[in-house]
Amino acid sequence: MEDEDTIRRVLMGCSLTAALEVVGERWSFLILRGAFNGLGHFEQFQSALGIARNILANRLSRLVENGLMQRLPCADDRRKVEYRLTDKGAALLPAVIALRQWGEKWASVGVACNTRLVDTRDGLPISDVTVRAADGRRLEMDDMRWIVIEQDDHERCDDAPADRAAAG
Repeated sequence: MEDEDTIRRVLMGCSLTAALEVVGERWSFLILRGAFNGLGHFEQFQSALGIARNILANRLSRLVENGLMQRLPCADDRRKVEYRLTDKGAALLPAVIALRQWGEKWASVGVACNTRLVDTRDGLPISDVTVRAADGRRLEMDDMRWIVIEQDDHERCDDAPADRAAAG
């Protein structure tokens, strides 16, 4: 177990807080899930999600403002707009899938799940999203630890994604 100062420094420097500020509520995740499944128009999101117009407008604005989606004029009707995932938004796919898999296992006990995410090539269910080491080994919670990156090392870490713990 790490000492209290190290734990405090890890928690204070954790980017989870910033990520949750952007997408940390139910409707944002459901909108992103809809976008991953091909929804793009305001009316499509509203109909598929059953979300109030004012809440949908607010969440879409926040997702656009934070660079996860872009608002573009429709090619076939310039009076309408469509929302598309940016690369930044698409990068959340593993997190959304991991949350869904967690929900299937732990939150939906006794509730029938009538959908399955499959590989388009062979139609088989996708594997569980896991945390892997740089060499590909599957890691469990006891196989990892957080480290505090000193200020001088911060730029080096940003340029080396393999140095970061990654889910995937």
